[in-house]
Amino acid sequence: PILIYGADGPALSRALDRALTRNVKPAVYTEDMFKTTHDAANREAVRAVARTDLNLVGIAMRAERKVIDKIVDGLKFHN
Repeated sequence: PILIYGADGPALSRALDRALTRNVKPAVYTEDMFKTTHDAANREAVRAVARTDLNLVGIAMRAERKVIDKIVDGLKFHN
Protein backbone atom coordinates (compact mmCIF):
# COMPACT_ATOMS: atom_id res chain seq x y z
CA PRO A 1 0.00 0.00 0.00
CA ILE A 2 0.95 3.63 -0.47
CA LEU A 3 0.25 6.01 2.39
CA ILE A 4 0.54 9.78 1.94
CA TYR A 5 1.10 12.08 4.87
CA GLY A 6 1.06 15.87 4.94
CA ALA A 7 3.90 17.63 6.73
CA ASP A 8 5.83 20.88 6.82
CA GLY A 9 9.59 21.16 6.34
CA PRO A 10 10.62 20.53 9.95
CA ALA A 11 8.37 17.46 10.19
CA LEU A 12 9.78 16.10 6.92
CA SER A 13 13.30 16.69 8.20
CA ARG A 14 12.48 14.84 11.42
CA ALA A 15 11.04 11.91 9.46
CA LEU A 16 14.15 11.87 7.25
CA ASP A 17 16.38 11.75 10.33
CA ARG A 18 14.28 8.93 11.80
CA ALA A 19 14.49 6.97 8.54
CA LEU A 20 18.25 7.32 8.35
CA THR A 21 18.76 6.24 11.98
CA ARG A 22 16.71 3.12 11.22
CA ASN A 23 18.78 2.31 8.12
CA VAL A 24 15.85 3.02 5.79
CA LYS A 25 17.09 4.51 2.53
CA PRO A 26 14.68 7.31 1.60
CA ALA A 27 14.19 9.11 -1.68
CA VAL A 28 14.18 12.85 -1.05
CA TYR A 29 12.37 15.50 -3.02
CA THR A 30 13.48 19.11 -2.72
CA GLU A 31 11.99 22.26 -4.16
CA ASP A 32 15.10 22.74 -6.33
CA MET A 33 14.46 19.42 -8.08
CA PHE A 34 11.35 20.86 -9.71
CA LYS A 35 13.51 23.45 -11.48
CA THR A 36 15.59 20.81 -13.30
CA THR A 37 14.75 18.79 -16.37
CA HIS A 38 16.33 15.37 -15.81
CA ASP A 39 17.48 12.87 -13.20
CA ALA A 40 21.19 13.78 -13.24
CA ALA A 41 20.34 17.44 -12.59
CA ASN A 42 17.97 16.39 -9.79
CA ARG A 43 20.73 14.39 -8.12
CA GLU A 44 23.15 17.30 -8.44
CA ALA A 45 20.58 19.72 -6.96
CA VAL A 46 20.35 17.51 -3.87
CA ARG A 47 24.10 16.84 -3.67
CA ALA A 48 24.88 20.58 -3.82
CA VAL A 49 23.15 21.25 -0.48
CA ALA A 50 24.02 19.99 3.00
CA ARG A 51 21.37 17.60 4.35
CA THR A 52 20.43 20.02 7.13
CA ASP A 53 19.83 22.76 4.53
CA LEU A 54 17.67 20.74 2.12
CA ASN A 55 14.38 22.44 1.30
CA LEU A 56 12.37 19.22 1.58
CA VAL A 57 8.98 19.00 -0.08
CA GLY A 58 8.64 15.22 0.15
CA ILE A 59 10.27 11.92 1.02
CA ALA A 60 9.49 8.37 -0.03
CA MET A 61 10.57 5.18 1.68
CA ARG A 62 9.88 1.49 1.86
CA ALA A 63 10.24 -0.67 4.98
CA GLU A 64 8.29 -2.93 7.29
CA ARG A 65 5.09 -1.38 8.59
CA LYS A 66 6.23 -1.08 12.21
CA VAL A 67 9.45 0.68 11.11
CA ILE A 68 7.52 3.14 8.95
CA ASP A 69 5.07 3.74 11.81
CA LYS A 70 7.98 4.85 14.01
CA ILE A 71 9.38 7.09 11.28
CA VAL A 72 6.08 8.89 10.57
CA ASP A 73 4.92 8.99 14.19
CA GLY A 74 3.07 12.26 14.77
CA LEU A 75 2.31 12.94 11.10
CA LYS A 76 -1.26 13.14 9.84
CA PHE A 77 -2.60 11.67 6.62
CA HIS A 78 -2.74 14.14 3.74
CA ASN A 79 -6.26 15.46 3.24
